[in-house]
Amino acid sequence: MPSKKQNTNGQVLVSNAHFDTAVQTLGPAKIPSHLTLCHYTDDAAKTLLQITREQVGHLGDKPAYSEFELAGPRRHLYFDPSKTKCAIVTCGGLCPGINDVIRAIVMEAHHHYNMAATLGIRYGLEGFIPKYGHDVVELTPDKVASCHRFGGTILGSSRGPQSPEEIVDALERMNISALFLIGGDGTMKAAKRISDEVTKRRVKISIIGIPKTIDNDINFITHSFGFDTAVEKATEAIACAHTEASCAMNGIGMVKLMGRESGFIAAQATLALKEVNFVLIPETPFELEGEAGLLKELENRLRRRRNAVIVCAEGAGQHLLKNTGQVDASGNPVLGDICTLLIQEIKAYFKAKNMPITLKFIDPSYIIRSVPANANDRVYCGFLGQHAVHAAMAGKTGMVVSKLQDRYVHLPLELVTIERRRLNITSDYWRAVLESTGQNPTPGIFAPEQEICERE
Repeated sequence: MPSKKQNTNGQVLVSNAHFDTAVQTLGPAKIPSHLTLCHYTDDAAKTLLQITREQVGHLGDKPAYSEFELAGPRRHLYFDPSKTKCAIVTCGGLCPGINDVIRAIVMEAHHHYNMAATLGIRYGLEGFIPKYGHDVVELTPDKVASCHRFGGTILGSSRGPQSPEEIVDALERMNISALFLIGGDGTMKAAKRISDEVTKRRVKISIIGIPKTIDNDINFITHSFGFDTAVEKATEAIACAHTEASCAMNGIGMVKLMGRESGFIAAQATLALKEVNFVLIPETPFELEGEAGLLKELENRLRRRRNAVIVCAEGAGQHLLKNTGQVDASGNPVLGDICTLLIQEIKAYFKAKNMPITLKFIDPSYIIRSVPANANDRVYCGFLGQHAVHAAMAGKTGMVVSKLQDRYVHLPLELVTIERRRLNITSDYWRAVLESTGQNPTPGIFAPEQEICERE
């Protein structure tokens, strides 16, 4: 938990003693950069940004501020580009924009820094481990020229932990100077372990993370790449569900969206398309039975409007399901199937009421995560790839590159691996979602005078 102090203007400053934003370096950068068409960024250049409860919980209501190192090309480099080899690895689930980041790294490394080589590690962190037998591929501009037009990752991916000692062994064998890891919360934790092993061995390898999560749930990262595309595709599914529901008497359209522990896609898609009547997310529990339960509220909606649309994040309502006790390859708990339960309960409820319904269920999850990035995400991915290369060549390590409030900055890996980011259900953002749907807020979140009337 970061400590806090106030400046003379009453702003809350997050104490760097407990909330360290300093970025590690491998050593002094002494080699003059020969980049053209650029404005160099000084290492001392910092930006003061406001920290919100959306990024770090329990900060209270007063604004908090902290300084962050600006991303960008440096005037002096740590590595000699002509003798530098870098590697790229993609881990975890698919997400729109991964290929765009790969392409941006390769193009920046080749065309602007003239690096000796850029290697692609196949099938995630497994690609470093000899027993899996995965080949390493050299990535050239020709090989990545059109990869951004496709979804997925040209390098392949995998889940599950691998030995940081074996990974660093492989990096040393291949004479890699910089490693770029594209992945989510688990990958950033793996990057931290790899960085720690590199430091322990006192070898000069730059470890740079590029946060990737379709759920938008990496701590401190307010907007991850691919999220914009995911929301855009999610709204298409919601529009179809609304069409199905509105074209039938007592029609119900249900859409399942990704979001294991965080409901950002469900919430943002709900705001983007004002056709959702109930949105269910992992951060707030709900009840099925009772006067304030989902089933009764759904009945009330159908009797008034004759149709309803429900958006459900995959991690919502787990308190209503039996704990499986299982974990996946990434160590995440295996979720119960909330939508199957909802469909069964809704059908049984209205059958007992002798009230005919038509329920259509749409699960676009794997379509959403597998599509190419849209224009906004492509721009974002391009900057992330370029800034990652700038950071590595300047000798930065143990960090991620991200955009905070329209500024590209360097963040230490410790900062983004503290915990998963979750939607703040006491925020104005969540209130706007509830206002859009018209659903009753969960008891205890809002005071009675703040309760929201159902949208007509």
